[in-house]
Amino acid sequence: MTIKPAAPQDLAGKIAIVTGATSGLGRRFAEVLSSAGAAVAITGRRVERLEKLAVEIEKTGGRVLPVQLDVTDVHSIKQCVHTVQTELGHIDVLVNNAGMNIQSSAVDLKPEDFDTLMSTNLRGAFFMATNVGKHMIDRGEGGSIINIASIGAHTVLPSLAAYCMSKAAVAMMTRSLAHEWARHNVNVNALCPGFIETELNDEWFGTEGGQKQIKSWPRRRLGDETDLDGMLLLLASKQGRLMTGSVITIDDGQSL
Repeated sequence: MTIKPAAPQDLAGKIAIVTGATSGLGRRFAEVLSSAGAAVAITGRRVERLEKLAVEIEKTGGRVLPVQLDVTDVHSIKQCVHTVQTELGHIDVLVNNAGMNIQSSAVDLKPEDFDTLMSTNLRGAFFMATNVGKHMIDRGEGGSIINIASIGAHTVLPSLAAYCMSKAAVAMMTRSLAHEWARHNVNVNALCPGFIETELNDEWFGTEGGQKQIKSWPRRRLGDETDLDGMLLLLASKQGRLMTGSVITIDDGQSL
């Protein structure tokens, strides 16, 4: 008997949006989706960074569209989705990655900083998901939404109470939207990465305190941006078709 392998993680002909693509994981996500064959809309507030990334993706033969986006502004979200539909076509994949953190004890966190964090990490993620989700539902062919949460969704991270609250809410948002949109074949999943070295945190992990934190983990190491590639492609491709409502921890045991 000949056994045919499952459909490959091939995204040729697919169109994806990545929010927060100006640096770090968002940038990596855009590059990986493009390398798998997807046309990618890269979004964020820093247009010059988007344009630089677009040039690099185009050099590898990828199709890419830089779009300025502020996820704290619902009008900006709606305009972004409209622009992607107009310029690239139907949207198959959303990587809901834009986010931020503010390190502060709970008692010292300013109300305006709390509002900014929640507006970006939770409100922005929700309205990005619902605007793209509506497009997928109306189109009738489903799609995949991948929310980027954090191990902070289920693990206390010191001096990051509000950040952890926002990511816990993203995890529940993921399960709620997955349930609501299941019959429309819109898969909604979340990744909860542990600490991965990016330009946003490399300064901290170079300090004595950062090195002490690394030594407290079972494997005493940081993750690498490439460590999320496989799960990202699984959820974005046909191989992940039976996965929806999953909140997946990828942290090298850091939260154990």
